[in-house]
Amino acid sequence: MLLVPSDVLRPRRPDEHFADEAGAAREAGIEVALVDHDALASDDADGGVARVPAGADAVYRGWMLDADRYAAMARALTARGVSLRTGPEQYRRAHELPGWYAAIVGDTPESVWTVGDGRAEFRRVCGELGAGPAVLRDYTKSMKHYWHEAAYLPDVADDAAAWAVASRFRELRGNGFAGGFVVRRFESFVGAEVRTWWVGGVCRLVTAHPDTPGELPPADVVLPDLGGVDLPFVTVDLARHVDGRWRVVEIGDGQVSDRPRSTEAAALITALG
Repeated sequence: MLLVPSDVLRPRRPDEHFADEAGAAREAGIEVALVDHDALASDDADGGVARVPAGADAVYRGWMLDADRYAAMARALTARGVSLRTGPEQYRRAHELPGWYAAIVGDTPESVWTVGDGRAEFRRVCGELGAGPAVLRDYTKSMKHYWHEAAYLPDVADDAAAWAVASRFRELRGNGFAGGFVVRRFESFVGAEVRTWWVGGVCRLVTAHPDTPGELPPADVVLPDLGGVDLPFVTVDLARHVDGRWRVVEIGDGQVSDRPRSTEAAALITALG
């Protein structure tokens, strides 16, 4: 079963953003059920899955949920006899950087993180990383579209300047702030990012990144070893370092990772198996 969000104004129809995936699933003989994302995001998990029929196995393809709300959705679905392929603990590991970082530490920029948003803890982890440029995010998201004011740290050793960026980041994230600050060593990349889709530890699809859907992946993409990740459905975003190596920019839960418009919905549905 494929679970997708319903349209806010027409709740019997899929959200337009996921309608083509729902259509491709139905053509492939996969049952499609609708969830109410607004209800899920408002802590009404039972209401959010009220239209989901009983079934054995389900994959969610929808808007991002924090780990606690995903867990609530999973519990509500279990009560209806529906089992999510990605369990709550697996979702948290895929969705939050501290959950996946250790498994690929050699293939991704060096990272440190806080628990919470306190300045003393932020200063401590900056000291742990050491002087030099870095990129700031929280456990789930960056603010890269606010690069100079809320993402890029020219030198983590400049405590006042670094904290000014962190404060602006915290302000912009508001109630969406997840877990703590993550400070990642800055690395220079060339070309567009590539999004890869992994099911059961196997890369099933290589696509453009949603931010650059027209820049298709080159033929020489080198896939990382995800043997230590052990998650049912993830995306891995890759970028080419200036020295030629392919580096992992981010891992995300595949259920809430956007599909570039240059990739047909049927290709993703087929990849999901």
